[in-house]
Amino acid sequence: MPVDAVATGALSDPVGTVEAMLPLPPELVAGVVIGLVVLLVLAYVLIRRFRRGKEDILLSKLASYDELAILMHPNPDPDAMGSAIGLANLAESQGTETRIYYPGQIRHQENRAFRTVLDLELERIEGVADIRQRNIALVDHNEPRGFVGAEGIDPDIVIDHHPGDGTGSVFTDVRPSYGACASIITEYFEKLGADRLGTTDNVNLTDGGTVEHDGRPCLSESTATGLLYGIQSDTKRLTNGCTDAEFAASAFLFPGANEDLLDRIANPQVSSEMLETKATAIRNRVLNGPFAISDVGDVDDVDAIPQAAEELIRLEGTSAVVVYGSKDGVVHLSGRSRDDRLHMGRIMEDVLDDVAMASGGGHARMGGGQVPLEYLAGIGPSAVSEDRARADLRGKLFNAMRGNT
Repeated sequence: MPVDAVATGALSDPVGTVEAMLPLPPELVAGVVIGLVVLLVLAYVLIRRFRRGKEDILLSKLASYDELAILMHPNPDPDAMGSAIGLANLAESQGTETRIYYPGQIRHQENRAFRTVLDLELERIEGVADIRQRNIALVDHNEPRGFVGAEGIDPDIVIDHHPGDGTGSVFTDVRPSYGACASIITEYFEKLGADRLGTTDNVNLTDGGTVEHDGRPCLSESTATGLLYGIQSDTKRLTNGCTDAEFAASAFLFPGANEDLLDRIANPQVSSEMLETKATAIRNRVLNGPFAISDVGDVDDVDAIPQAAEELIRLEGTSAVVVYGSKDGVVHLSGRSRDDRLHMGRIMEDVLDDVAMASGGGHARMGGGQVPLEYLAGIGPSAVSEDRARADLRGKLFNAMRGNT
């Protein structure tokens, strides 16, 4: 048959043409069709599997655990606590029991109010032996620290917004561009289609409660409130270090959050010592151009030091500040910057890098560090007095702020 005749016949009767060209038994044709359908279904499943979002992968991992330890960094702040209860909410929606741990202390009045107002059950640890669960997740940090045996922990899950090399053995989601870890956790809820529960549906998610609705995780009121405040706290009420993720997460959380609880957390009472430390920082400040450094001496509450730095950076004409003070033989430093030429975290790291037993780091606008008093003399000439060592520390900080390190 001529080629053009075949083409004409195919156009006028495609089914008949195929049948004429492929005289196959009906059973074989049916088998081929079924095989093609099976292949298409398998291809679809594989594509869906490889295209699964992080939230789907995380949820499947959480569902595989009987219980999970959720570990926060030392002296956890609202972002860490909000992220922890958010992850607990997700885990418990899959029937996984959780326990939230932290090393250090919760001392800052805002942090204490967060814990008290939301009635959180958090367990303080001193060593790895205090963690009773086999599977461990880290939130708001990516390497365990601050307790005995921390270096031996191999976490299963790591969720963080700080730069670092720490990873989880089965799941890692580290996004340094984000302004808060709570934004990452909130994004999971939103992409999973989570419902936001009202006050009457609220449950205690830190005491083995399970939350699930029509197969979707549900976001309790206390968790929505905690996540929202965590975002606000780490971004100075959405004014500093924000990305689109923070605004999107806040918009998603707000309908399910409790405004009265938010207000109670944001406006706790302040101790007289806290106010006195702030006043001391202002009185003792030493200026060098737009930079200010203040030694507040001995303090009973080290959380007063970063709060004093927050006050000092508000002084007119000041673009970067460092406040430091000592407690129990350790000097604690806290820095703030509004100068785009300075990276406060790197300044802290550079200044303390060559001092034994010292540590420092942080973000561009906010940094901190600590060094034992007995090693502070390592900054200046050997065998100097404590007063001389503290003055040398101030000098090295000024040099670093001026870019002379």
